Amino acid sequence: MSIESLCIPQTLTLRSSSVQRDPSRKSTWASIKSPKFQRDPSRIGNFSARSSSSVENGGFKQFSNGIGEKDGVIIVDHGSRRKESNLMLNEFVAMFRERTGYPIVEPAHMELAEPSIRDAFGLCVERGADRVIISPFFLFPGRHWYQDIPSLTADAAKDYPGVSYMITAPLGLHELLVDVMNDRIKHCLSHVAGDADECAACAGTSKCKLYRLMDVIKT
Repeated sequence: MSIESLCIPQTLTLRSSSVQRDPSRKSTWASIKSPKFQRDPSRIGNFSARSSSSVENGGFKQFSNGIGEKDGVIIVDHGSRRKESNLMLNEFVAMFRERTGYPIVEPAHMELAEPSIRDAFGLCVERGADRVIISPFFLFPGRHWYQDIPSLTADAAKDYPGVSYMITAPLGLHELLVDVMNDRIKHCLSHVAGDADECAACAGTSKCKLYRLMDVIKT
């Protein structure tokens, strides 16, 4: 998998480090529903966040990056006992589906929550997929990537012998992740300063705050 195919959520405003942030603009982390998405072509090269253009090949519509109408994409995370964490994957998948225009995209959790990889695999096939692409929503390769997800996917695929599948690399190293991290840090600092609401990740938890030694000792 080319890391140039990494899709960043719509809520991020990507910018070169040489560009100054507009002080009047609140961080995009406050809301995951913002439609804004800006790119600097000089930094990103041939990175394509919008892949909805297509070509006809013998009556078969194929997207410019190789995803076709009969391809299903499963975005799989670890899974959590915390309901709010699992729901965030649904939000990301919705953004991914809207941004890319891919016709078949399903969320899945490796464990602890539903839908499972087996469930998502079946849904992709039901919707017409004859090839399923599993994309781990993980930063770096580890046991889950090279052992657990392949095992669970192979088990799910047994019920559909005519369907091929592949497992892509995790997100890995990509310069756009620097922008993600930087935007997160700046928003959290703005929240602590009282200039921004809690982001979607920690809304309602009151976890995003400055701690002092005495505060830790008291708890």
